[in-house]
Amino acid sequence: MKRATMIIAATAIMSASAAADPLTPRNMNDDEWRFSVGTFAFIPVSTTGSSTIAGGEVDLDFNLSEALDLLNFAIAGHGEAWKGDFGVILDASYVDLGMGGDIDLPSPPGGTATIDVKIKQGWVTLLGAYRVAHGAYDDTGRRYSFDLQAGARYNSLKQKVDASVDIGPSPGVQFELGGTETWWEPVIGARGTVELSERWTAALTGDIGGFGVGGDDLQWKVLGDVGYRPWENTSLRFGWIFYGIDFSTDRSDGKFAYDVFQTGPYLALTYQFQ
Repeated sequence: MKRATMIIAATAIMSASAAADPLTPRNMNDDEWRFSVGTFAFIPVSTTGSSTIAGGEVDLDFNLSEALDLLNFAIAGHGEAWKGDFGVILDASYVDLGMGGDIDLPSPPGGTATIDVKIKQGWVTLLGAYRVAHGAYDDTGRRYSFDLQAGARYNSLKQKVDASVDIGPSPGVQFELGGTETWWEPVIGARGTVELSERWTAALTGDIGGFGVGGDDLQWKVLGDVGYRPWENTSLRFGWIFYGIDFSTDRSDGKFAYDVFQTGPYLALTYQFQ
């Protein structure tokens, strides 16, 4: 059972908000609509915390290789639209993990237990943003910007265990634990960016959500990264993320909770156009 519930903590792979470069490329007009789209990946090298299904809590402490063994599919995307100092930010992520197999039961009574664990997590975040400060910070014209963000996030978390137990000639016993929980939560955030050179930038991003709404006491992230522009409108970003979530609710079969902290590298590819 511990092995089955360990995969729940891997659901945040590729699910932390991206940090697109908010500085307008110099070949674009800042007073007209400009857009950026991209994909990103958060790769947690450490996962700690606890997972609870049907009232049974399991402590979690494992590394990246254990999490990746359980990954079936993951996709994530990020988009922004800006005009002047006003912007709209959209993040989306979906992760599918699972495991299954047969376990021989000790004798007596003997027999076999078949366990199938399915974990799916997805969310969509929509934020409005306002650039409260921007300009040049030295004589070379290197720029900086700072924006504030606020909006809402839709979350879906599935933690489900299907099991069947066959003992000798007796009829098999089947049962199901957990299920799917969905909720909306408010989100606030901030981002600061500085231009280090013509092609390099650095950014620090943070957001906080939940605040007890929908069972999510707190969901937060801090991301620091640097970006490189190999071409005028394309950015590659590399950084590190600290991420935490504390969700809990009661279902008919008992407590359903996910209280996890993760940290690891972050990679992103962003294209800007007008």
